[in-house]
Amino acid sequence: MQILSSSHAQHSLGYHLIWCLKYRHDVLSGAVEIELRHILTEICMTYDWKLHALEIMPDHVHIFVQADHTTAPVEIARTMKSISAVYIFTKFPDLKRRRFWGSGLWSKGTFYASVGGVSEEAVKRYIETQKDRA
Repeated sequence: MQILSSSHAQHSLGYHLIWCLKYRHDVLSGAVEIELRHILTEICMTYDWKLHALEIMPDHVHIFVQADHTTAPVEIARTMKSISAVYIFTKFPDLKRRRFWGSGLWSKGTFYASVGGVSEEAVKRYIETQKDRA
């Protein structure tokens, strides 16, 4: 992960996000998977988020994204889920009629994990030894 700079900060914040389809239907394959991969990549480019990895499983999505320090991970997930749902339902209207009965595409839950360049132990050791280096 690279260190990014903005006007008054340097940051290296990466997030591993996972979210599932509502009802865990296995529909993210073939053309739907290709379109979802395309729209998630476009969203990252539009919002200037660095997409490091993306894996689309038949019933859920794994994404590793890096964003600036002013963007909360919940905002990233909300943006990706809402825009992609509208796009997928527009592109595949039969999907909404047959599988999701007029409801949303994604479940409400999301898994969030921070991804760092150093281990938890290294950070603890760095903080605990600050006085020794002064």
